[in-house]
Amino acid sequence: MSVTPPSDNLQRAVRLASIRPKQGLGQNFLIDEASLDLIAATAAIKPEETVLEVGPGLGFLTTKLTPRAAQVVAVEADQQLAEILTLEAPANLRVITDDILEFDLTTLPKSYKVVANIPYYLTSKLLRLLMENQNPPSSMTLLIQKEVAERITAEPGQLSILALSVQYYAYAKIVGIVERHKFWPSPNVDSAIITITRRPKPAFPADATKLFRIIKAGFGERRKQLKNSLAGGLNADGEAITRVLAQANIEATRRAQELTLDDWKRLYAAVTKENLV
Repeated sequence: MSVTPPSDNLQRAVRLASIRPKQGLGQNFLIDEASLDLIAATAAIKPEETVLEVGPGLGFLTTKLTPRAAQVVAVEADQQLAEILTLEAPANLRVITDDILEFDLTTLPKSYKVVANIPYYLTSKLLRLLMENQNPPSSMTLLIQKEVAERITAEPGQLSILALSVQYYAYAKIVGIVERHKFWPSPNVDSAIITITRRPKPAFPADATKLFRIIKAGFGERRKQLKNSLAGGLNADGEAITRVLAQANIEATRRAQELTLDDWKRLYAAVTKENLV
């Protein structure tokens, strides 16, 4: 299987700087031209839009984004890489040296898009930050670990807290698989390109803090039946849990991973009505 590396002036800068990927920052750089093109094309960037790129690294994806967008804001935690990105940078590229988890997303225009190759260790925290922020992106096109992408897009029966935390706010779809040999250095697993498009509004009205407390309680003991995991997670007696499950029309013997968003909607209503959260 072949890998077609990108060719631009950044390669010269990288050689001069003797870059060595930092394992602690999850630096596995995508170097396959076709995969980079697919990510950029999938994002469907309009000329007037702003793109947030998280961890641009060597800038190979960045060079695919700047011709398409009005502005690309590249947030890079590695100062050395951030300095390289500024070399011969186009006028519509703004490079910011910062930890994305500390970056103020409210400084970006409304309806910005996120396009990025996400370090594996950062995925869950970053998705929650983006989903729950007061200025969330309209869409995300991300390259993430294949297994995590499959968890995010799972259907009832295989759902997880991560899947629900995304699907409550957005629609998610896997677009393609990127094999591990297309990165430098090669990770131990394959990756997937995933699109996450924000819903016009969440799947149902809820206090997100209370809702996810209920969800976490349900998943607290994954192998346990829902009546037992909810009782333990919400510190409630069995009678109260039996009552709310009956109100929600959910069998007490079911497990959290089997519930649909509609099930969680009814369960949320019943639990909050009984003041259990």
